Amino acid sequence: MWKLLKRRWKYLTARLAGRIEESADPKIQLEQAIAEAREQHRRLKDQAANVIANHKQTEIRLNRALSDLERVNRNARQAIIMAEEAAQSGDEAKTSSYTNAAEQLAGRLITLEEEIESLKSLLFQTSAAADQAKAAVSQNALGLQEKLSERQKLLGQLDQARMQEQMNEAMSTLSEAVGEDVPTLAEVRDKIEARYAKAKGAAELVEEGSTEGRMLEIEAAARNQEAKARLSQIREQLGIAAPDRAEIGEAAVVESDEAGKPASAED
Repeated sequence: MWKLLKRRWKYLTARLAGRIEESADPKIQLEQAIAEAREQHRRLKDQAANVIANHKQTEIRLNRALSDLERVNRNARQAIIMAEEAAQSGDEAKTSSYTNAAEQLAGRLITLEEEIESLKSLLFQTSAAADQAKAAVSQNALGLQEKLSERQKLLGQLDQARMQEQMNEAMSTLSEAVGEDVPTLAEVRDKIEARYAKAKGAAELVEEGSTEGRMLEIEAAARNQEAKARLSQIREQLGIAAPDRAEIGEAAVVESDEAGKPASAED
């Protein structure tokens, strides 16, 4: 039962994390990653500073120990000299006192020498650790700089992606909207092309009608000429001369005048 509940909890946690990851803003996540990288670099610098400070402190202690060693060594030598002088003068009390002081200083010399050897070994270790810390900070600084440069690149790509998504959404909305309340561009183009084709067809029909009328006129004139020629041929066969066109014209005029006069009483 406990394993089932634990597995269920892990599943719900992973599902919630997946939903948060899907709905998260990449720009905010990027800023979080950069902030975390900067915080890591700050902690690394603090640790490196502590290591370097330990090295400096060890170096200070070693220098102080060397200075103390030199001073104690000088005092021990002076105590021995003063003890020897007291012995030569026969002052046993001073000789014993200076001898005890020289022995104490000799013990202090031994202690300082041991401390100096220990500090030298520690200084070597802290020096190596300080060098490693400096190299780690320098390397991490380069990594952080690369991340900052990558951040600018990713922000540019993110802005381009958002702009492209907005354009795609706008085009999709436009494609869905056009054709519902207003005609599409293709529909308008087809309508204009159909109207243009119809107008061109009507123009061709008008032009063809004019040509056909001229053709009929020409054909009628040719038929009239042919009829006149046939009439002349018939007159020739009958031996009848063709009437003069001037006489035919005068006779037509007389007939027209007579037709226009009023009828007389005798009529």
